[in-house]
Amino acid sequence: MRGWRDPLTRRWFLWGTLGVVFLLVNVYRLSTAVLAEELMAGFRTTGAQLGTLHAIFFWIYALMQLPTGILADRIGPRRTAAAGGFVMNVGAIWFALATSYAGALIARGLVGLGASVIFVCILRFCASWFRADEFATLSGFSFAVSGVGGVLATTPLAIAAESAGWRTTVGALGVFGVAFSVVVYAVVRDTPEQAGFDPIEGVPGQPTLSTADVVRHVRTVLSDRVTWVASVMLFCTSGLNLTLFGLWGVPYVVQTYDVSVTHASLYTLAGGVGMIVGPPSIGWLSDRLERRVELMVVGGVIYVASIGLVAALGRPPIAVVGFVFFVAGVLLGAFVLGYPLVKDRHDASASGISTSVINGAAFFGAAVLPTAMGFALDTYWTGELEAGVRVYTATGYRMAFVIATVAAAVALACTLWLYRYAADGSSV
Repeated sequence: MRGWRDPLTRRWFLWGTLGVVFLLVNVYRLSTAVLAEELMAGFRTTGAQLGTLHAIFFWIYALMQLPTGILADRIGPRRTAAAGGFVMNVGAIWFALATSYAGALIARGLVGLGASVIFVCILRFCASWFRADEFATLSGFSFAVSGVGGVLATTPLAIAAESAGWRTTVGALGVFGVAFSVVVYAVVRDTPEQAGFDPIEGVPGQPTLSTADVVRHVRTVLSDRVTWVASVMLFCTSGLNLTLFGLWGVPYVVQTYDVSVTHASLYTLAGGVGMIVGPPSIGWLSDRLERRVELMVVGGVIYVASIGLVAALGRPPIAVVGFVFFVAGVLLGAFVLGYPLVKDRHDASASGISTSVINGAAFFGAAVLPTAMGFALDTYWTGELEAGVRVYTATGYRMAFVIATVAAAVALACTLWLYRYAADGSSV
């Protein structure tokens, strides 16, 4: 095949192979939204316990990010991603078979452990196969893959779970994922040289790091204040989107507007579509304009206004909820410009470490916010149950969206700080 012998073509095929595994990551991490009622009834959980079951994925994912960056830089994305994919999908099969809350919690934690390495491996792969001025576009495309996974985790997953049962559906995804992890190991190569090509023009070399290099790069990345501010921004925005689309968005629509889970999933699907459209478009625009922080500030203003609208109205017209979720998905593309912003401030050989640090912060947000919103809902719970599921009040959901609005406002403040102190790429 002629394209297979062309490195500029092959790199897209290899990126797509890693992308399939990353798609499964996003199906798993967002699946609890449409499965929330089944999980709450099946494992007899409170809102906070359901939030914890959802969040354990993200706690482990977040804690693994710095080790993941080191693994990707030292042993390469191919082996790291293949091993992670295998562990993740074994965890999914276990989750499908779990009969107790404790067993489900451990299994979902295993899913998070395996999933934790995939995204950083994709970014590390892109750093070795694509030029620096293509990186924001590629990171945007990678987030678009997460949007596709988010779409599949909404109405398609709800329909599959309704027809085949949630355990059969999740178990089948796990079996497919185990098999595809073998494909990743068989076909992906870490660098053009390992695939038998000459280095691609304009792509910086990515040497294997020594232990001393790792320590030096970790210190440099962690001592940069831009790293920490970008981390807080992603903690709030990625964490909030994953909480809305991955857990509380569907129950909010079901209980506030008295619609079915399948119908409600159409509104979180709008968020997934936004994640498909926004990150690659905004990433492409950023590369063309050579602007990062300005787009982040504009996105932050609109993001706060959108989330705040739901908090202010409590029960806006249901079409407004779908629009807000779509806008939130689109604007994630503005905030993920933090990845190239931080990566470009450090040595090319440290791209895995630098991106893993802020990626970890994003998933700490996804670990903290679901439980925080769950506690807010439990606080205003009246004691009513319906088929074993807690029915929350409009006030409870409104308070949950107040928490979301505060998180969005903190993210906006971070973008303004970055505009003031880091827009020119200088050391601060």
